[in-house]
Amino acid sequence: MSIFRKHRLSASIGRSDAGFTLLELLVVLGILALLATFVGPAVLRYMGKARTDTARTQISAIASAVELYALDMGKPPATELGLNALVTAPQGVANWKGPYLKSASGLTDPWGHPYHYRSPGKNAAYEIFSYGEDNMPNGDGEAQDLVSW
Repeated sequence: MSIFRKHRLSASIGRSDAGFTLLELLVVLGILALLATFVGPAVLRYMGKARTDTARTQISAIASAVELYALDMGKPPATELGLNALVTAPQGVANWKGPYLKSASGLTDPWGHPYHYRSPGKNAAYEIFSYGEDNMPNGDGEAQDLVSW
């Protein structure tokens, strides 16, 4: 093989490995767009369900803390004291043996709203609830009401 021919082969090989063509890039972008179209809504539904499940678990944990508070104090915290009475001792309370929750961050639902609390409640001795994503009563999906009773 002559030196001239060897040089021509290596030059042509170098040019073909230089990068992607515009057409190849557009095909890849089209495939990614199709994947996002099908996968995106499923991921969003999964995340919404995960938030709802997390809120249910948190409400259950808060209810357990309220029960521990009630064992020590003889009754659940009054509505005026709120759920913060589970984390910090209220003024003028003698038998408080808390904190009953590790931190106040557990008193916020997955959508960033504080949990609502009422004692005495309309449906139970105490009520812990979240209005969901929209923080308004009577929603559907991620905006559904999640309650302790």
